[in-house]
Amino acid sequence: MTDKTAKTLTSSGFYVSQEAPISSDNPVATPASTPPDILRCAYMELVVTDLAASREFYVDVLGLYVTTEDDEAIYLRSTEEFIHHNLVLRKGPVAAVAAFSYRVRSAEDLDRAVAFYTELGCDVRRNPDGFVLGIGDSVRVVDPLGFPYEFFFETTHVERLSWRYDLHTPGELVRLDHFNQVTPDVPRAVRHYQDLGFRVTEDIQDESGTVYAAWMRRKPTVHDTAATGGDGPRMHHVAFATHEKHNILAICDKLGALRRSDAIERGPGRHGVSNAFYLYLRDPDGHRVEIYTQDYYTGDPDNPVITWDVHDNQRRDWWGNPVVPSWYTDASLVLDLDGNPQPVIARTDSSEMAVTIGADGFSYTRPDEGEKSMPEWKQGEYKLGHQL
Repeated sequence: MTDKTAKTLTSSGFYVSQEAPISSDNPVATPASTPPDILRCAYMELVVTDLAASREFYVDVLGLYVTTEDDEAIYLRSTEEFIHHNLVLRKGPVAAVAAFSYRVRSAEDLDRAVAFYTELGCDVRRNPDGFVLGIGDSVRVVDPLGFPYEFFFETTHVERLSWRYDLHTPGELVRLDHFNQVTPDVPRAVRHYQDLGFRVTEDIQDESGTVYAAWMRRKPTVHDTAATGGDGPRMHHVAFATHEKHNILAICDKLGALRRSDAIERGPGRHGVSNAFYLYLRDPDGHRVEIYTQDYYTGDPDNPVITWDVHDNQRRDWWGNPVVPSWYTDASLVLDLDGNPQPVIARTDSSEMAVTIGADGFSYTRPDEGEKSMPEWKQGEYKLGHQL
């Protein structure tokens, strides 16, 4: 819960404050050990059930570049990347996430990761040769929230393709931008990731202080990961950035031309949270991929934290378009370090979908007028029954 006296209402309709004072009733203990110094989100390892179908989606449709591949796995990277890969597609029996992987500042940070998570009693494993091709000495853990995290420093360098304009497509994906994790207790997640050095940039709350989601960063953008309230641990989405919003429109046009518009789950649109232009797609296994561009710089030490009202219908889409129910309910399983799906724990706090597009229909455009601030023909649009 954020102390509202420490927040300032802006002309854009949201509040700003300094580092979000979100508190947890069930915090993860803070280790005495120094945490690893995380630079950025680096890659995700996805398990897919049909490798050929996934290759077609990520390479032929979205245009990611193949670094290497075999019958069991495909290693892909975006245009600006110089490390071996940003995405691993590994063939397996159950579609899930095997690792959220972060690059750290030095080899010594791997020792820090081992000490940090060992002190927390987590499953911690280290492989000097790496768990995947192109990545050296690595540490994988199941963190206290149930997510499979990886930390690495050593990596094979590959050619950065920014200058290969002969290869670029109209919808060029230039870099991995962020992850989004679904967890039942957002304040607990925020508190733990703050112990890892993440800083909150934006969050969504209600009048009683319930936290529905929070965005956290290590690199100086809006986020490297986000905690979305829901049944978890699960993966909500992995996001790749484009240079401009017209690149996102080109992807939509391409999907339409290929008669694959059913892969578009939501968008294109402009987020209120992050201010970014977005598009959400579903891959052949249902894994959600966001295409994302034009958020903002957050690197100053006094960067203000933005807090959105959960009933503000412009928080998720700046133009006020409703969110499809699947975006709130569907997410990918995550695996433990032995490859088994993690059990999913139900969220007990209020559901963002229920309080904004459920039967109550409390969303508004202007808070002083409530739902009546929307024209009569639009009232009720955010209720679940009216969307189906």
